[in-house]
Amino acid sequence: MAGASAQVVRAKIAGMDCGSCALTIEDGLRQLPGTRRVAVDFTTETLELEGEVSREQVERRLRQLGYRLAEPAPATGSGQPAAPAGGPVRFFLTDPQQQVALVATLVVLGVSLFAWLSEWDPAQFIFSFTCTAAAAVVGTPTLVKGLRALWFGRRVSIELLMTVAALGALCIGEMGEAATVVLLFTFGEGLERFSATRARESLKSLMSLQPEVATVIRAHAAGAHGDEHGAEHEHHETVPASHVFVGDLMLVRPGERIAADGVIVQGESSLNQAAVTGESIPVARGTGDPVLAGTVNGEGALRVTVTRLAADSTVARIARLVEQAQAQRSPAEAFVDRFARWYTPAVVALALLVVAVPTLFAGGQLLDGGDGSHGWLYRGLALLIIACPCALVISIPVTVVSSLTRLARLGVLVKGGEQLDRLAEVRTLAFDKTGTLTRGRPSVTAVQGRDCAHEPQPQAACEGCDEVVALAASVEGSSEHPIAHAIMARARERGLTDRYPPAAAVVAAAGRGVTGQLQGVAVSVGTEALMSARGAGAGVGQFASLTASRRTVMLVARDAAVVGAIGVEDALREETQEVLDTLRRTVPGLRTAMLTGDNERVALDVAQRLNLDEVRAQLLPADKLTAIEQLRSAHGPVAMVGDGINDAPALARADVGIAMGGAGSAQAMESADVVLMQDDLRRLPTTLSVARSNRRIVKQNIALSLGLKLAFLALAIPGFATLWLAVVADVGTTVLVTLNGMRMLKAK
Repeated sequence: MAGASAQVVRAKIAGMDCGSCALTIEDGLRQLPGTRRVAVDFTTETLELEGEVSREQVERRLRQLGYRLAEPAPATGSGQPAAPAGGPVRFFLTDPQQQVALVATLVVLGVSLFAWLSEWDPAQFIFSFTCTAAAAVVGTPTLVKGLRALWFGRRVSIELLMTVAALGALCIGEMGEAATVVLLFTFGEGLERFSATRARESLKSLMSLQPEVATVIRAHAAGAHGDEHGAEHEHHETVPASHVFVGDLMLVRPGERIAADGVIVQGESSLNQAAVTGESIPVARGTGDPVLAGTVNGEGALRVTVTRLAADSTVARIARLVEQAQAQRSPAEAFVDRFARWYTPAVVALALLVVAVPTLFAGGQLLDGGDGSHGWLYRGLALLIIACPCALVISIPVTVVSSLTRLARLGVLVKGGEQLDRLAEVRTLAFDKTGTLTRGRPSVTAVQGRDCAHEPQPQAACEGCDEVVALAASVEGSSEHPIAHAIMARARERGLTDRYPPAAAVVAAAGRGVTGQLQGVAVSVGTEALMSARGAGAGVGQFASLTASRRTVMLVARDAAVVGAIGVEDALREETQEVLDTLRRTVPGLRTAMLTGDNERVALDVAQRLNLDEVRAQLLPADKLTAIEQLRSAHGPVAMVGDGINDAPALARADVGIAMGGAGSAQAMESADVVLMQDDLRRLPTTLSVARSNRRIVKQNIALSLGLKLAFLALAIPGFATLWLAVVADVGTTVLVTLNGMRMLKAK
């Protein structure tokens, strides 16, 4: 890469221990000439830098700061580094830096016990020397890291503050305090690194769903091996998943995970799709059905034709989108980052004032007194330790990353922390009707002929009804409209598709129906408005009982005479009522609305059955945008729930766009803020609940971080806080907010 032209460098960073490391790296990279924008995310260990800076320059600056670029992972994502195995105890026993600190701690404890019990005069000297040596050996890496951040990043880092505090303690004769500060800080950094790695593991488990290898069926001509007929034979070849191409034929044995998206060409089995869609119950799949990478095959062997490369599969896109989402900062994260940048210098300045003002202007005691009281220098050193912003910086991203990963495991993709935060503010849920509240597959539920003696009923039960369906099928056969599909399905069911040939000169009347010529006779299928335009309005009245129902009614006319009516209904989803009841129960004050292009009578009937707060019918796409603006003005932030394709403009205009059925749908994944991977509304209450819990825990973590800092500031200035207690408070707060945020991984 040439450093002379603008480019974007994206990479993984290894070696970050806490949230302030990301700020140190950002400040260091901003010093590179040509840098325009730089963003480092601690939770995902990702770097994105824009400007006239080469990758080599970035790598060199990272080494100067004490970090490095991580090794690139395989294309399938399965090679992500694992989190420490065996728990924190094993981590502390196997990590080299922690091993040195453990040995130093044991030596210091042993010498301390010896000095306390011994009356030998040199015992205290040995204790002081041991503590000084322990602080020097264990603290040297911390000192180097702090100086690097100061020199290359122009940043006063926590490592530098801890080093100054330890050196200050040595200067005033507090050798034991100096060693304690260094050792506790080292253990604390290790514990922070372990906790953060555990949080990252949740994302990496998503990224490792695809297997590394696949079994591909290859065909070859056997004639080359002595078969005079040259018949084709096949053999099975195990190849890396990245070497499986579109059109390849894969063999998926029982119990194996599918390596790439595809279509079954042979075999039947049940597939466990929980890892991709969050659907807990295995689904039956057979010839012609699509399958997704990352799903687990059940009891039967399958032959699958690959339709997407492994890197472009649904699960790979999910992993990329989740990682991108976790790298996007919410407004609260952006605020905390800005706050942390002036918070640390402000507390350092306060520490200098605490030391200088009382001693220079009020005759205060600089060093510790013989009665055990702490001088102002000691109190200033305690303030330096409290200045560390680690807990504050990490408090939000760990919570957000846990929430996003939890939802992804449930089959819900949220595009970022900002969208998750907006979702918690939603006061109105606006639903599209067709395909969202309803199944989206209309079916014929009543037929009535002009001369039929019976009332409209679900099944065409007489010759007159069959005649009406046959006529309608003759002109609807070439239409792709959902109602046309429903009429054709009824015609096939009754064996009427061949009664009449396809109509000629078929013309669609937008929003009203369709007309055509059948054996020289005009046939029309459509609304009352179409019948009136065709001069057949006089015959509509006899179907009043059908048109008054909640069905969508298509009238059928031959020339200028209405011969019958067909009632079509898009049934509600089985889960719709349950979901709406749950939303009302769990999200107090939430309003529900329906925005649909269907006629007002049908829309009002659906809204009444579902007890919706508001309904707007016969809306064109532009009308839906206006409706969303009106709902926002009247009630606050609006979330729009739709199918992600027909409702794309409305999804984009809403504060949060929620698309249904994202599994296998690239458009839904790319266009909406939230994607329900299953074509199922049941995840919607959970999604809103997680968003609100995420906001609540973020507030808790900020309060904990700032509250404990302020409490120790209040204790440090009067001299009540010791150096080692300040380190414990700092590390303890960081670990506490990390564990509190990780609770979202198990949110109900």
